Amino acid sequence: MSEVTTAPQGERLRAIVEALVFAAEDPLTLDDLVDLFPAVERDTLQSALDSLVRTCQAGDRGLMVQQVAGGYRMATRPEIGEWVRALFRSRNRRRLSSQALETLAIVAYRQPITTPEIQAIRGTDPTSVLEALLEKRLVRVLGRKKVVGKPILYGTTREFLAHFGLNSLEDLPEVTEFGALVAGAAKGGAAVPGHPEQRGANPAPSAAGPFEEDDEEDRGNGEDTREDEDDESERQDDGDDS
Repeated sequence: MSEVTTAPQGERLRAIVEALVFAAEDPLTLDDLVDLFPAVERDTLQSALDSLVRTCQAGDRGLMVQQVAGGYRMATRPEIGEWVRALFRSRNRRRLSSQALETLAIVAYRQPITTPEIQAIRGTDPTSVLEALLEKRLVRVLGRKKVVGKPILYGTTREFLAHFGLNSLEDLPEVTEFGALVAGAAKGGAAVPGHPEQRGANPAPSAAGPFEEDDEEDRGNGEDTREDEDDESERQDDGDDS
């Protein structure tokens, strides 16, 4: 990240931080700000973030600042989420199928985990579902298990935390609660992060809302209704994927 030589202070600094939190594609971290403003004290930058959070806590505002995935992002308030969903209900959004959500839950709670271990739990081959989750950057390759065949180990990503509104894996709900979340998302269709129409939208996969429409064609192996750009950087491997 390129450095800014000037050192804004006071209200000017808070305004800049607000704009950066809004514009950042991923949750903005304190370290990001330190890199961007090397001449500003770390405590001053944290105070600017804290001030922004307090300002957006006012009940009459439509946006709030969440602390997720170790950083800060701007999101719509849950109580007005149905109107945000209504705005985009007619657009062709990619969703996670129930099979993808189930596999993602297994990975989240049992990581690092291999394909055979996931299959033993679900009873079906999860290869195609894992490929879809890798493309959506909700899971990633952690390495290989040191057993015969050296199967690939999978785990969740920072995008997974941001999608479900979690700050860290320690914030995962109890397994039973997450099961209810998965069931609700499977009925309403869980939107996948990373789309322009979802920037700043507060994800609520457990509450699809009265305006949500489900895509029947997305009930298969978790594939998108549109093609994604390939992201092979985390997946290149010349061994056995089993």
